[in-house]
Amino acid sequence: MASPVVESLSKKGNSTILTLVVVMTRLLVVVLKPLRQPRVIAEILGGVILGPSLLGRNEAFANTIFPLRSVMVLETMANIGLLYFLFLVGVEMDLAVIRRTGKKAISIAVGGMILPFLIGCGFSLVKSRVSTAHAAEAASTNGTFVLFLGVALAVTAFPVLARILAELKLLNTELGRVAMSSALVNDICAWILLALAIALAENDSNSLASLWVILSSAAFVAFCIFAVRPAIMWMIRRTPEGENFSDFYICLILTGVMISGFITDAIGTHSVFGAFVFGLIIPNGPLGVTLVEKLEDFVSGLLLPLFFAISGLKTNIRAVTEPLTWLRLVVLISIACIGKVFGTAVVAYFYNMEIREGITLGLLMNSKGLVEMIVLNVGKDQKVGT
Repeated sequence: MASPVVESLSKKGNSTILTLVVVMTRLLVVVLKPLRQPRVIAEILGGVILGPSLLGRNEAFANTIFPLRSVMVLETMANIGLLYFLFLVGVEMDLAVIRRTGKKAISIAVGGMILPFLIGCGFSLVKSRVSTAHAAEAASTNGTFVLFLGVALAVTAFPVLARILAELKLLNTELGRVAMSSALVNDICAWILLALAIALAENDSNSLASLWVILSSAAFVAFCIFAVRPAIMWMIRRTPEGENFSDFYICLILTGVMISGFITDAIGTHSVFGAFVFGLIIPNGPLGVTLVEKLEDFVSGLLLPLFFAISGLKTNIRAVTEPLTWLRLVVLISIACIGKVFGTAVVAYFYNMEIREGITLGLLMNSKGLVEMIVLNVGKDQKVGT
């Protein structure tokens, strides 16, 4: 029979976990502040500490603080928070920046992605040959695994890079503008490749189904650009300059985020793809600022840490016991990071940037965070590479 304390915590499980996650994240933010680490590092570490890697190893702690029923509810809340966070990322992206920097940003972004992708391809081929006995099975899963691994290694976390540049007061410098523009191109390419990888993962035995998913996703993007964006522009025109936007309009847009996520999930891509695209079509200006002001603190401060906590509950670092596996992991990450720095520096040198600036740009483009966590979680849900 469960003790009265356990029963009490189970009844209040959702609020208990939420409070614990927020407090843990805030404490780690304070601890890591002297090291000038971005907040996302504290959120990731908080999830790992609460998970089976550390505190979650204690069965009594895990069953008391993280009962299954509460975890399922909080996982739903975390996914909703993730949707709205990706929506905000899309809202804050200024696609006009790419036009201002032109080919330079696109070339640097592509140059920084190619080598990590090739490294991911090589590693996935080795892994498939070692872990898969049947050649046919290896061939059917390898393409999807290459995409997931390539995206995880090659992508630059745009929100994390923006925070780092702001903290270092580099946001308005030439280096900062090039880094932000390149990261923006990198992120867009990553989301396109992720959507393709999900389509292949869910329909790996049916190439026509994968083609249908890709075409449906393209149709969804076109609908957002040519139908939804004009409707939002109409809302902006109906609002007199200097006045607040109607709560009805804000509610319509926030509902549109959920609908977009539902549509892309039903199509066969992930719901975060729909939320991200919906955010991209919001015009830069007063409406975007209003949406960020209303959502950012609630989403980033309360719901997003739940996503990291849930990810931490799914992660058990102690499960990796073989030294050779750890060695492979360290080598893979190190080579991918070096490859990204090298590729970025070479393209930067081609555009008459100094070697030192090119290396600095490559290090900045190695910023990792939430986007990689999303890619890895989606890959795990799709059972890719297992």
